[in-house]
Amino acid sequence: MRPLATHLAGRLTAGLAAAALMTTGLAATTGLATTTGLATATPAFAAAPARPAYTVETLHFLVHTGADGATACDVVGDLYLPRDAGPRHRVPAILTTNGFGGSKDDQAGIGKAFARRGYAVLSYSGLGFGGSGCKITLDDPDTDGKAASQLVSYLAGAKGIAFTDAGHTQAAPRLRAIELDRPGDPRVGMIGGSYGGEIQFAAASIDRRIDTIVPLITWNDLSYSLAPNNAELSDGVTSPTPGAVKLVWGTAFSALGVADGAQNTQQDPTRLVGCPNFATFVCPALATAATTGYFQPDTIASFRHASVESYMRRIRIPVLLVQGEKDTLFNLNEAAATYQALRRQGTPVKMIWQSWGHSDLTPAPGEVDLANPNPRTQYETGRIMAWFDHYLRDRQVSTGPRFSYFRDWVHYRGNAAPAYASSATFPVGRQELWRLSGTGTLKRGAVVTPGSQSLTTPPAGVPTSFDDVDAIGSYFNGSYALSGQSAPGTSVTWRTPALKRPMQVVGIPRARFDAQTDLAALTQTAGPAGELVLFLKLVDVAPDGTAHAIDGEIAPVRISQANAPIKVALPAIVHRFAKGHALGLVFAGGSENYRGNLAPADVKIFSRATNTLSIPVVG
Repeated sequence: MRPLATHLAGRLTAGLAAAALMTTGLAATTGLATTTGLATATPAFAAAPARPAYTVETLHFLVHTGADGATACDVVGDLYLPRDAGPRHRVPAILTTNGFGGSKDDQAGIGKAFARRGYAVLSYSGLGFGGSGCKITLDDPDTDGKAASQLVSYLAGAKGIAFTDAGHTQAAPRLRAIELDRPGDPRVGMIGGSYGGEIQFAAASIDRRIDTIVPLITWNDLSYSLAPNNAELSDGVTSPTPGAVKLVWGTAFSALGVADGAQNTQQDPTRLVGCPNFATFVCPALATAATTGYFQPDTIASFRHASVESYMRRIRIPVLLVQGEKDTLFNLNEAAATYQALRRQGTPVKMIWQSWGHSDLTPAPGEVDLANPNPRTQYETGRIMAWFDHYLRDRQVSTGPRFSYFRDWVHYRGNAAPAYASSATFPVGRQELWRLSGTGTLKRGAVVTPGSQSLTTPPAGVPTSFDDVDAIGSYFNGSYALSGQSAPGTSVTWRTPALKRPMQVVGIPRARFDAQTDLAALTQTAGPAGELVLFLKLVDVAPDGTAHAIDGEIAPVRISQANAPIKVALPAIVHRFAKGHALGLVFAGGSENYRGNLAPADVKIFSRATNTLSIPVVG
């Protein structure tokens, strides 16, 4: 096991393979085998010839961004081009970029693998990262989307965009090797994860020349990602009531962005002027949220402007969504929200729930290793390559089931396909209803014993409930002393009897409850600052009584209407409760990963027939 400091540094700097905040997702698993030793290297192709089948050239691109297009930025990228590509043998292209804190180098595995397969690949460092200029604007379509669109123009053969030097004095030759659907319109798809996933939506929303995208472990609504409220959801993951700020992820987010700016001031000194390396609104937004525990309306509007949730109607090309089951940054609910919105508007879309994400960086054997891609032995690699072959090369190959998900309780060897269940529909399974009964029992059937349980929320939103710490939770893996515990009097639990048979849960659990609190009067006059915040989580209770939050997922709930029924969409899970175990629903007054309500409160939660937990069960 590596020292903790080394572990954290790797997580924050090596793309998705070492992701901490909005890192590269699947694209950066290219670094997984070389930097962490966690991936299994599997030869993908026959022995390489003495001379590589492709060339690699580093280029600088002059792009103009901003709502008015007046901001000039330098973007550095690597072009991987098959040696036989040219005006007489044009090839399709793939555009890819890094996750938060990464660079173009994170996609080297993708570049090499797809170039060998007959694709041109342009991997570039996103704005504010890895040698590219300008500031981080959180994948805003007006900035990051416009930059990506101009790279699409370069792939189409446009002049005046590519240069061989950062000063943009030496023009690079026009590219005449990419297959065109029509003049100026290249055959091009995009892939990348996390921050490199959302950019695909941003680019596709303003550039219809992009033919297909494969966004991995990315967000639907960034205001939910960074400060979720899992109650009062109007649609998908979007709530009209501010949520509770993520403390650990927010700290990593700001520190990593500033550090990247400091490392690259020589290329663009203006990056540290004002809010260091971030769009102007970010610094005051983070400072205010650290004090209040929630984001202000103007900040939420800015986050949503940089989120596919706000421009979903403009996404009309085929989308392959991949999301991680172990991900407390961008949880499965975000992919589900995007998937369902795309389906409603008729956009071709399929979805994969993979085993790993921002909270656990180790793919299961046979899932993916893009340092050594092999579509025959790696399930996800096969799905992605088939997707691009189908949509970019017009090959009549299957793109797989509409929805598939990884089951960690299935034993297999080699390719992970046996561990993936598939479905022609989403959601899957049947809803199994449990009612809050008595003083702590989850019960089937309509008859319950009335009662209530009481808890106290702490002052100033200090933590009272302890689980794996976001961003570094997989390092501890539930092994540190306080894991799964709460301070006395600050949480209550309802739990099922010991299960007589295993129960497999796949999807979004939903809870309905009502609570009584002495914050009611304050709530009516103080707005979000006076509103009650609770933290709900599902736990797997072992026969010895130990309980752990499933995949570290927690549902913050800010309650804007006192003493009214509250409906909560908990984070989706894929989990098998073993025979003899029990399922528990925990209500906590504080969390080490979030900022809770500022004023202390006494809270009573009731057992009634109308207070329920609905679980999506399969099998």
